[in-house]
Amino acid sequence: MSSNLTATLRYLVPGIERPVYIASEAGADAALDVKAKFDDRQVAVMNARELDSPPHLDRQGFCLVPHVTTITDFYDLEPIRAAYEAEIIALVLAASGGESAVVFDHTLRSDSPEVRGQRTIREPAAIIHNDYTDASAVKRLQDILSADEAKERLAKRFAIINVWRSIRGPVITSPLALCDFSSTDSGDFVASERRAKERVGELELMTHNPGHRWYYYPEQRLDEALLIKTFDSARDGRARRAAHTAFNHPMAAPDAPPRESIESRLFVFF
Repeated sequence: MSSNLTATLRYLVPGIERPVYIASEAGADAALDVKAKFDDRQVAVMNARELDSPPHLDRQGFCLVPHVTTITDFYDLEPIRAAYEAEIIALVLAASGGESAVVFDHTLRSDSPEVRGQRTIREPAAIIHNDYTDASAVKRLQDILSADEAKERLAKRFAIINVWRSIRGPVITSPLALCDFSSTDSGDFVASERRAKERVGELELMTHNPGHRWYYYPEQRLDEALLIKTFDSARDGRARRAAHTAFNHPMAAPDAPPRESIESRLFVFF
């Protein structure tokens, strides 16, 4: 399978009306529903494994780290949730230099309707996006923590980092493409409404910029974790977000096993 490739990525077409992203209901029919126009672009996506200097959370906004988990069945996470959360807190603190962290979400996904139906999980997010705006990151922190703790945390630097991993074999279909933060401009990100059954929030969609540099990690393994920074309150020049998207791998064999993955979101405090 070729390393560097050209893939179709979906950029937002700027418009007058605010885009609205409607979160899917888990299941076989789970599908993206975004009230906006998109432009499918052929984009060079480079193999991040081949870079002389590996991507870093504070430069590109993402990195891949080795991580052997003790969890064998992520579809039955609840009984061992505390053990997994302790694992990924330690992992993220080591990679980010944070002092403490809180896990606040886990989402399972597959690009197979059969798997989604059997497991009642969601589809890959196949449009370029970043999970939080500055406002929605603060609001999420206030929603999760007590009022006193949120006030204390907001007085200092905090970040939101996703831990994304395969839960069944190497990722062949629907891998993630990640945009190097240093190749983006602030105007590339468009605040968009995100509607879900339980709440209304915001995320960012992305407009096309020919300067964007895209990367992926071919055949990400079970013993690897992809860390994606989706917000950082620091404004000192370090990466503050990393736009990303699932994409159809043009070289994947027709009978390649479907992607099955979990992403976990953490508040990281400094």
